[in-house]
Amino acid sequence: MPSFFMPLLRSLLVPALSCVCLAVSAAPGPAMTVYGEAAKYPADFKHFEFVNPNAPKGGSLSRAAMEIGQFNHIVPYVDQGTGVVQVDQWVYEPLAFRSLDEPYTVYGLIAQQMERDPDGLWVRFYLNPKARFSDGTPITAQDVAFTYNTLMTQGSLSYRMLYGEVKDVVIEGPRQIRFDFKSNQNRTLALDLASLHVLPEHWWKTRDFANGGGFEPPLGSGPYTVSNVDPGRSISFQRNPDWWAKDLPVSKGLYNVDRLTVNFYSDTDIARQLLKAGAFDYNREFSATGFSIGYDSPALTDGRLQRGVFAKDKPGAPQGFAFNLQNPAFQDRRVRQALSLLWDFEWTNKQMMRNFYVRLQSYFPKSDMAATALPDARELEILEPLRGKIPDEVFTHVYQAPKTDGSGYIRDKQLQALALLKEAGWTPKNNQLVNAQGQPFTFTFLDGQGGFDRMVMPYKRTLAQIGINMEIRKVDSAQYINRLNARDYDMIVVAFPRSGQPIVSPGREMYDMFGSGSATQVGSSNSFVLRDPAVDTLLDGLVQANSREEMVHYARALDRVLQWGYYMIPNYYSIGTPTVYQNRFGRPAIEPKFDEGLDTWWEVSKTAQTNAQLKEH
Repeated sequence: MPSFFMPLLRSLLVPALSCVCLAVSAAPGPAMTVYGEAAKYPADFKHFEFVNPNAPKGGSLSRAAMEIGQFNHIVPYVDQGTGVVQVDQWVYEPLAFRSLDEPYTVYGLIAQQMERDPDGLWVRFYLNPKARFSDGTPITAQDVAFTYNTLMTQGSLSYRMLYGEVKDVVIEGPRQIRFDFKSNQNRTLALDLASLHVLPEHWWKTRDFANGGGFEPPLGSGPYTVSNVDPGRSISFQRNPDWWAKDLPVSKGLYNVDRLTVNFYSDTDIARQLLKAGAFDYNREFSATGFSIGYDSPALTDGRLQRGVFAKDKPGAPQGFAFNLQNPAFQDRRVRQALSLLWDFEWTNKQMMRNFYVRLQSYFPKSDMAATALPDARELEILEPLRGKIPDEVFTHVYQAPKTDGSGYIRDKQLQALALLKEAGWTPKNNQLVNAQGQPFTFTFLDGQGGFDRMVMPYKRTLAQIGINMEIRKVDSAQYINRLNARDYDMIVVAFPRSGQPIVSPGREMYDMFGSGSATQVGSSNSFVLRDPAVDTLLDGLVQANSREEMVHYARALDRVLQWGYYMIPNYYSIGTPTVYQNRFGRPAIEPKFDEGLDTWWEVSKTAQTNAQLKEH
């Protein structure tokens, strides 16, 4: 999917932060954390605790893609169309592996050792001399520099935002490279660079990276190679038995299946029917109804098909109906608040989603960054200079999304909404709400995903009852992407970030989602088209925080401002990651906190087994 933004350098609200240095050792080491705190795993660790180091290798696993529709090319690093996200990690390995059970810690992979300047002005990587691409070519510092330069000039705009604080890239030797920074204010930059997936210069320099490289299997350095491509429909990967990193501690117990296949489907219900029929093995389910009853079958009854909710402790990802602030009607906070009152989550959850979901209250749900109580003393210090520029409720109230009794009767909310709309200049006329110029209140909900019709149709009726006309326009994925990039919509469904992955250790990507500089940038995730200097100030403080504790205070302050800004109608999040899969795989005893851990699974049977049969393995 397309991504994000353009970097901005901003002045700090709190001058004291400008001279803070990172409390980290300059000595090279195999792991890095955001604020220099100790990593969970010691330098001599043998494997992660969320894997089975003795898992057998072999077999196959096929899954449905999380995207609906076709892929236009293979690599997922550009903003043109849709790539295959699994190429990232399966085919291209990063300098360092991000742990699945820590908020943000990386452990050396292609980079055998990592060294960070105590003043936070550079990071150095020492490459493993054994690191190879799958054609046997050594991975060098030149490949790392080529990757960085290619992503910054031809890749997704997200990279220009993520790495915007890099001043210079210095190749210090065949296996040694240093990234110099413009300032020491971006605490995650060193780890973001460590997460860089390295491309082979000798292969890509003769191919069209900017347009995704087409359907030619790319040369990589990871545990798998692309073995078969059915353009737009499916892609298969074969485990490389000669993978150079297979015996490293960060690889033990991972990538156990020999053949992996990702299938793209045009319709979620088709995917469910095919999974019930045994056509593939694994589906990440996004529908509560689909998860609850969509797989009812003899296979589910006898256990050949399994339902599971994984990673229940994983923080949630915010999702909602986003207002495009370029629409003049939506520029008034009272209007946004009024429309937020009228989506009946409790009725929707009961009638359509089997009470499976939890109402979203925060932009950082299920995390310590969520603002769930009145601001503490440190948050008030952060917020006080912004008084008068942010909603007054930030200081005095804890945000709670509107709540109903679930009966479907919300006349009280409609009356509250009408009062707010009257204050904002909207008055009834001929069964419509009109503004001072006599123009009726009408807007369009743009649906490019499918499946949201039933969610918004009751909302459309509720709005119509007080004189607001909401049109629902469904478009194909290509049209949707074009209109998204052009900000040609009034309201859409958004997730932050677009990947749907939770924000567990926020960094510069927050500028992409909420920063003024990304508001109209093609490919950015600033779906609100939000330009708010107060929000920019809080983003600066969050990104430049010198400890997790300080970052959390800024995140909570930001959360409050976004909550009370009513920039979206908050939707919901799942209690975990709902998945449905064929009962023929083994899983480690310990589940990773921040991921469902599919790469830790192994095959125990060629065919799906009943519950009784699988107990024999």
